[in-house]
Amino acid sequence: MSWAARGWQVFPAEPATRAWVAAALPVARAAAADPGARGDWLRHGGTWFAGVDVLPNDAAGRVGQGPALSGAALDSVVSVLGDLPLHRAQLSVTYPGYPRRDAGDSDTAHRYRLTRDAAHLDGLLPEGPDRRRHLREPHGYILGVALTRADPGAAPLTVYEGSHAVMRAAFRTALAGVAPEAWGDVDLTEAYHAARRACFATCPRVTIALAPGDAVVLHRLALHGIAPWGADAQAAPEGRMIAYLRPILPRLSDWLDLP
Repeated sequence: MSWAARGWQVFPAEPATRAWVAAALPVARAAAADPGARGDWLRHGGTWFAGVDVLPNDAAGRVGQGPALSGAALDSVVSVLGDLPLHRAQLSVTYPGYPRRDAGDSDTAHRYRLTRDAAHLDGLLPEGPDRRRHLREPHGYILGVALTRADPGAAPLTVYEGSHAVMRAAFRTALAGVAPEAWGDVDLTEAYHAARRACFATCPRVTIALAPGDAVVLHRLALHGIAPWGADAQAAPEGRMIAYLRPILPRLSDWLDLP
């Protein structure tokens, strides 16, 4: 079953993605070790480097003199959504002990990270002191490529299978009668939280472990997160490292209308 139907799909490593990893990994290591970037992005007691937009790839996915990103995963999304320019990738790195608690974490936030993987929807950004959710980044899809080896229990990606359908229905209702160009003005907090609860109650939670060069495609409306690091799990010295590409849709209406 494809990512468009169930909300996620893994594509095994192939020569194209292995070549991309070979070029991207040294740059990713340097980015994750950069003191400035770590100051901006190291979270949860030093156990997660969030790394938003830190991988300096171009619109074709090239890192340095490496190849453009290609392979079955990218072909799959292009066939459905078109050839979208790629933004700089997020470099998500987890380390043993994830998630430790930051000083500023509330009991509720830390418990949610421990028990629900901090499951979330990309593009709905929490704003203001009350963290109200607005659509600010209408991604077309999320494509992750694993850069390092990691045990299945080393803080794997999690996704609630079928959650994209629940989220789509909720947002269609919440945004009914609103012109797409005004969607960002709509407070989606209550609709999002209710849909999230419905996903927890009805959608299977799937853990996705990836080997270097494996790629995963997540539907843009799929609820996903990061599981806690298992007690005996091992990973490469750099940690469990995945590069996520999340291109923006050119038309806001496509966020709900495209597959």
